[in-house]
Amino acid sequence: MVESLKPQPERLYGRQRGHPLRARQQHLLEKALPRLSFTSPENPAAGFSDAVSRVFLEIGFGGGEHAIGQSELNPDVGYIASEVFENGLCSLLSRLVPEGEEDTATPPPHFRIWAEDARLLLKDMPDACLDRAYLMFPDPWPKARHAKRRFVHPENIKQMHRVLKPGAIWRVASDHPVYQEWVTEVMGKQDLFDAPPPAKERPDGWSPTRYEAKAFREGRVPFYWTFTRRP
Repeated sequence: MVESLKPQPERLYGRQRGHPLRARQQHLLEKALPRLSFTSPENPAAGFSDAVSRVFLEIGFGGGEHAIGQSELNPDVGYIASEVFENGLCSLLSRLVPEGEEDTATPPPHFRIWAEDARLLLKDMPDACLDRAYLMFPDPWPKARHAKRRFVHPENIKQMHRVLKPGAIWRVASDHPVYQEWVTEVMGKQDLFDAPPPAKERPDGWSPTRYEAKAFREGRVPFYWTFTRRP
């Protein structure tokens, strides 16, 4: 299956907007998002208001609760949260920006948002610039013909290896059986990361997400992988 996988398309697939945006959500996108946007891919550590000792990247943050949770657990870290889905962006922005301060609120000093395709960010980043990466409950694209759209893809694995520091970890979680099988197969056929079997319970230091909670409600068992970047 992996051997015959086609190269990833340059275009971004998937919805970028769900239900219609409310007035405050639109205001957050227009006024607050530009101030919180990450604009320093060529030098990630310089992309924050205050000095940071490490830089983490989350690819596809959904509602933002995991990104905020991990940022709070790691106060020395510059956290880049990437998402293209506008409703997800609004969910995170509403947590970060007090109501009524959309035009004026000061951005969190160690937290920035990348509101474009994460693959574009990875391409522009220098080698060995990230201390950790996350891919939490990504879109599984369960149909076989859509396998090339999955983020866990040989091309993206190479990019993740390039931008992560030696010994850095890449956390991946999924509750979808197709994606779980896919990650097991793809990561089992590469030699850029140590890829032990996944945990079946959320490990210490991992933050919960709404998608994990939904999986529990619907009787699915999430897998939690910790991949370590080889030298």
